[in-house]
Amino acid sequence: MKEHELVSAVRASTGIANSDDAERAVRATLQVLGRRLTGGETRHLASQLPPDLAGVLPEQGAGERFDVEEFYRRVAAEEGGECTPQQARQHARAVVTAMRNSLPQGEIDDFAAQSPADYADLLSSGPVHH
Repeated sequence: MKEHELVSAVRASTGIANSDDAERAVRATLQVLGRRLTGGETRHLASQLPPDLAGVLPEQGAGERFDVEEFYRRVAAEEGGECTPQQARQHARAVVTAMRNSLPQGEIDDFAAQSPADYADLLSSGPVHH
């Protein structure tokens, strides 16, 4: 997977206006995801990503515990600007779906296994309803 392919997939599925904003959404989602993962899972995920995106992830996941709504709030804060948690939800789900379609299945399964039940919303590939 190449960075521009992931960014393009996110942009197409969310309607984000330009590639810079779509890249910001990808990076924000990966940053928050990296804080949620534990142990070597972050390094393992980084090894599957293009180098520029892998660098967004922390070397070692902190395994922070927060619910999916907090995940979306953190993504919105990382994206900055006028991004709302609702928009961040749409963006983060698009990033996870694009990763699911590009990475080996085990990568998303590893994250799902570490996540509480409410993360099913983030991991869903169905349409986002506001």
